[in-house]
Amino acid sequence: MNTVDFYMVDAFSSDTFGGNAAAVCPLTEWLPDDTLLRMAQQHNQSETAFFVRTDSGFELRWFTTQAEIDLCGHATVAAAHVIFEYLDFPDTTIHFNTRFVGDLAVTRNGDWLTLDFPAWQTQPCDVPPLLLQCLGIDSYQQISAGRDYLVVLESEQQVRALTPDIHGLKPLGKMVCVTAPGAGEQYDFVSRFFCPGEAVAEDPVTGSTHSMLIPYWGERLGKTTMLARQVSARGGDLRCQWQGDRVLIGGQATTYIIGKVFLR
Repeated sequence: MNTVDFYMVDAFSSDTFGGNAAAVCPLTEWLPDDTLLRMAQQHNQSETAFFVRTDSGFELRWFTTQAEIDLCGHATVAAAHVIFEYLDFPDTTIHFNTRFVGDLAVTRNGDWLTLDFPAWQTQPCDVPPLLLQCLGIDSYQQISAGRDYLVVLESEQQVRALTPDIHGLKPLGKMVCVTAPGAGEQYDFVSRFFCPGEAVAEDPVTGSTHSMLIPYWGERLGKTTMLARQVSARGGDLRCQWQGDRVLIGGQATTYIIGKVFLR
């Protein structure tokens, strides 16, 4: 029987029950992909992060309850939190090697963990009627597409008030991020992120989608440093920096569960 350490971490939050929960499992060597997927399904979180220590840092992979994915921000924050807090890691920067997006880094400064992620651009696209229908909107400032759809609304109030048919969006084949300027002076922009077909229909705080939000809002606002809020029910704050083809995404994290997984 194999045992695997297990952590559940609330990422992008300094408080329990805030931010976005992720499961984290440090491994001594890679288990079969089918086992990793079944573990993620058993954990039943939006993502489980698995990592293996290497000579140069850590190899990192992310699984939803359906498949391995190419990038996950909050589970990367959660994995870094575990390494810094529980694995006696001596440095202030962790280097991760990933299968789909190359090398990533997470730097600790006090209670804040900052992701160094690739910047993603979006392009204007034909607007599918189903997108507007399922979001329940008939007006918007802009809609573009990259890895996900990016829907820009006029106000934070509109973003908060959305009651979309999330799973009705599934035929579009993309996740959907809806964003708007912040209502007051505290936040530069706000967002929500919808995941049709996934176990978690609305992701509470999504680091990876800020890879496209930060370049968009940086260009629109003429800023390279911004503070963002994902206005889901749990919610979370993200410190954002735009550095050309890279973005820095900062957040806090707190541990919820520490335990053991028993594999027979």
